[in-house]
Amino acid sequence: MKKLGLVYVLLIGIFVLYVLNYKQQGNAADPWETTGLRGNIEDKYVMVTFQIGIDYWKSVLKGFEDAAEELNVSVEYHGSTQHNASEQMTVLEQTIAKKPAGIAISAVNSKLLTATINKAVESGIPVVLFDSGAEGSKAYSFLGTDNYNAGTKAADKMAELTGGKGEVAIITTPDQHNHQERTDGFTNTIRSKYPQMKLVAVKDGRGDQVASREAAEQLLVRYPQLAGIFATESNGGIGVAEAVEAAPGSGPVPQIISFDTDKGTLDLVKEGKIAATMAQGTWNMGYWSLTELFHLHRDLEADPEAYANNKPLPVPDSVDTGIDVVTRQNVDNYYAK
Repeated sequence: MKKLGLVYVLLIGIFVLYVLNYKQQGNAADPWETTGLRGNIEDKYVMVTFQIGIDYWKSVLKGFEDAAEELNVSVEYHGSTQHNASEQMTVLEQTIAKKPAGIAISAVNSKLLTATINKAVESGIPVVLFDSGAEGSKAYSFLGTDNYNAGTKAADKMAELTGGKGEVAIITTPDQHNHQERTDGFTNTIRSKYPQMKLVAVKDGRGDQVASREAAEQLLVRYPQLAGIFATESNGGIGVAEAVEAAPGSGPVPQIISFDTDKGTLDLVKEGKIAATMAQGTWNMGYWSLTELFHLHRDLEADPEAYANNKPLPVPDSVDTGIDVVTRQNVDNYYAK
């Protein structure tokens, strides 16, 4: 009986040692789960766009949400219902009042929004810009397409489609900084590289399908030999395609180059009504915007001593998220999976 009691004591001792060892192993694993690039789920980061809810923002928001899941933080998405700087300014003011951990914003009008962006930064809220920047603001960085380079690529593609000859035109949104950069890249490339091509007009499509269609209709009447139209955003591209399809007469059919990869644009590329569209790295914009805000919120921004002292690497103030040319040959690769 005494021996049996000793066996019980020995087994209980082994069990206690097992439990203590298990807990120590669990504690040793905790740092990997709770430190490093792991945040607090109560830290809320906000994305602010214009024309909330359109297809274009879906991939950007997915990148923002994916980064938030990896970093264990929360996100919200707000924006103006229209292509309207005053409404977006109101949304941004409301967001600032809630004191989020960081704000990522695509500025519909860089000049009108700069003061409100600076107000957020001055109140201690990290701000980064994506897709459309605001030069001169105090936002920490810009993550998006090199829009001048995108305009250059569009011009080269237009020259390829037209044989490097003929009249071409642009339909854009002049008060939006990224669209102006695309226009500049296209314009300068046509003028410097293709002497047999002539840019005859730059029209305001107001980021709207109907307005862009009307602008294209005016172009087709005034320039019946038009060889190509570059629309710097997707609504414009769809409007131009409608105008070209409805145009009477037996003149040449202009080649159309659009921007972005919403389903409506991709369908028109697949049907051959839009010759090409420029695809931006939208998921990257959202993912890296959240990642940069996380670093800024935790004071991990640029530090000249970072490399020497093995600190977290500096956050860059500019990230080019890339551009691709989508045509009928590769369009199937760009539909949402």
